[in-house]
Amino acid sequence: MLFTKMQGLGNDYLYVYGDVPEDAAHLSEKLSDRHFGAGSDGMIYISPSGSADFKMRIFNADGSEAKMCGNGIRCVGKYVYDKGYTDKTRLTIETMSGIKTLELDIRCGKVRSVTVDMGSADVGSDMEVPIGEDKVICTPVNVGNPHAVIFITDTEKAPVAVLGPQIEKHSLFPDGVNVEFVQVISDRKFRMRVWERGSGITMACGTGACASAAAAVRKSFCRSGEPITVVLDGGELKITVASDNCISMCGPAEFVYEGEVSV
Repeated sequence: MLFTKMQGLGNDYLYVYGDVPEDAAHLSEKLSDRHFGAGSDGMIYISPSGSADFKMRIFNADGSEAKMCGNGIRCVGKYVYDKGYTDKTRLTIETMSGIKTLELDIRCGKVRSVTVDMGSADVGSDMEVPIGEDKVICTPVNVGNPHAVIFITDTEKAPVAVLGPQIEKHSLFPDGVNVEFVQVISDRKFRMRVWERGSGITMACGTGACASAAAAVRKSFCRSGEPITVVLDGGELKITVASDNCISMCGPAEFVYEGEVSV
C-alpha cells in the first residue's frame, strides 16, 4: 500500500487514495504507532464521491473512526490538487459530518494554505464534570464531532495528560469527547492545547480550535465576525465565527514524505 504522510500544524496523518479496506481500523492502529509503524495521529482515506468532489474517512491512532478533522481536511485539499486529481481551487469534500467547502490558496502551482467552511457550531451550556473529588467546568461544543472546552488561566500548566483521558472517557460523554484547554490572551488571540479523542495529545486540532473559538465568542471573550488567532503547539490557525455560529478556518497543509508498506 502506498501512503503519503502529511501534517497540518504537526497534526499528522497517513493519506491513502482509493477504497477503504475492511481492516482500516487495524491498519490505522498498526501504522500510526510511532515506534513500530510509520508514526501518525491516524489515517485518512480519500476517494471519489457521488455527492461532492471527493470523500474522506478518518481513522484515529487507536482505530476508532472520526467524523471530521479540520487539519486533516486541509491536507486532503492539498493532496488532490498537488497530485493532479483536480484543477479546482474551490472543492467540496464529503465527510461523516456533512459536506465541507474548501478554498485553496495556490502559490507557484502548489497549495500553501486552505480555508475551510466548517459549518455551524452547536455551543451548549456550561457543565460540571466530576473528576474524583473535584469538578471541572467545561463548555460542550459540537462542530461535527464533540468537544469539551475548558478555559483556564495558564495553558502551559494545564494537566492535559491527566485530565484529558479522564474527560474523554467520562460517562457524561458516552461517545467520547475531544478536550481543549484554552487560555484567552486577548479578544483576538488565545492559546490552546488539546487531548484528542482516540489519539491523545496532538500538536494541533482544527475542529478543536473552531470549537474553542465558538465557545469564546459565546462567553464574550472574543467577538463574532473577526478573525481569531489560535496558537497551538504546532503553530497558528485563523478562525472566524460568524454571528450565526458558522465557522471558517484557515491554515497550512504540508507534505512530509511518501512510503510503501506491505499489508
